[in-house]
Amino acid sequence: MRLELDGWLLLSAVIVIAAIASVRVAHRTGMPALLLYLGLGVLLGESGIGEVHFENAGLAKQLGLIALAVILAEGGLTTNWEHVRKAVPAALVLATVGVGLSVGVLAVAVAGLLGMDWRSALLLGGILASTDAAAVFSVLRRLPLPRRLGGTLEAESGFNDAPTVIIVMMLSRVSGPVPSLWNVLAESALELAIGAVVGLAVGPAAAYLLRRVALPASGLYPIAVMAVAFLAYSGAVVAHGSGFLAVYLAALIIGNSRLPHRAATRGFAEGAAWLAQIGLFVMLGMLASPAEMPQAIIPGLVAGLALVLLARPASVIGSAALVRLAGIGHISWREQIFLSWAGLRGAVPIVLATIPWAATGQAGMFNVVFVVVVVFTLVQGPTLPFLARRLGLTAEGEARDLDVEAAPLEELNADLLQVRIPSGSHMHGVEIFELRLPADAQITMVVREGRSFVPTETTRLRAGDQLLVVTTAAQRRFVERRLRAVSRRGKLAGWYGESGD
Repeated sequence: MRLELDGWLLLSAVIVIAAIASVRVAHRTGMPALLLYLGLGVLLGESGIGEVHFENAGLAKQLGLIALAVILAEGGLTTNWEHVRKAVPAALVLATVGVGLSVGVLAVAVAGLLGMDWRSALLLGGILASTDAAAVFSVLRRLPLPRRLGGTLEAESGFNDAPTVIIVMMLSRVSGPVPSLWNVLAESALELAIGAVVGLAVGPAAAYLLRRVALPASGLYPIAVMAVAFLAYSGAVVAHGSGFLAVYLAALIIGNSRLPHRAATRGFAEGAAWLAQIGLFVMLGMLASPAEMPQAIIPGLVAGLALVLLARPASVIGSAALVRLAGIGHISWREQIFLSWAGLRGAVPIVLATIPWAATGQAGMFNVVFVVVVVFTLVQGPTLPFLARRLGLTAEGEARDLDVEAAPLEELNADLLQVRIPSGSHMHGVEIFELRLPADAQITMVVREGRSFVPTETTRLRAGDQLLVVTTAAQRRFVERRLRAVSRRGKLAGWYGESGD
């Protein structure tokens, strides 16, 4: 079906509106929204009602990698470092050693069960080794998991894209023998190191400049942050490093820095990531050919079962043992079971499957991966809350953290904080003087049920209140920590050892 520009704009608007509406359905059913987006793409494709022809695997690969960079940038910007800091060592082991174990175990399994040659078996293992950040985040944000466990999954999904992309790129080269293990390790280590250096250089520099350059409009800050994220990504790629690791690290640093209009920046990044997800999944659905899927069902089910029952558990168990031996943490057996089942696959494996398709012109691997993602995401995603409850891993009583927005008062060298008290917060019922804020900080206004008033020292706060807090720049971090501590444990937070980190 051929469309003019206006027709494409109309179709795009309808697709985005339908995709946004489907988020509600996905939220109520517990199904990751990516499956609905993929289904929408299949309906629009040449074998569906839309009959839109899209068969360019090379273009899909390039657009997919860019969309994944946007999704990873949003993941870094919205990740709270204090929540994931203790989980980072375990997540890094899962994203490196765990990925290697997953690739090896799955390659052996599919080579034996499906009779694949070793290059194809290793390639399939590399494609399916990465958990998907978008799929994991969509489920995690509905699950009240303990902070360390949720942080492990969150950080792992952000870190493990980089090594899997490197492995798939190397194995997709059509000329030459299968690269040796040492070549894979050496090239992967070099690319990861370059990506890390670029990300760790761009992130702090951008945060420093954004804090000191007063832009004329608040809407420019989100645009500047996303531009910096792509600067890190493209800079690392040009330097033959891992763009995904660079963009995630840079965004993680920027998102956890003292930035002006941080909440607005995060909101813009979330919107951009949703748009990237919608476009990416719909495009991949259009790229799929339903007529070719039946012959990929059996290989896909075999590979998926080997992944879920063998490769992922082996990677988690091996990583947990290494974490324990290295003395950098402990992952209990219940957490290992949950981590094994929570390794959701989504857009990342399907995008990676376009790399060998673009190199060889053969769509067989893409079809197998498509079947694995659709079937096993449909099985695993909705069952995660049930499994978490059965394993006793939910943290229902844990208070939600405060939502703090900051705007700079440059000439006064101060910050204006907008604080929302969530439901379940232990700040409910606390009088303002009991917050024990420093003398250089003051709650200047409370907005309650649409009515604003200037509080006194004995004003009792309630859940749902919005507070305006003026503080000097030097005291801002202490004020935020104190407010978070009271929100988590109440006015006696210090007695419980709660520091608000």
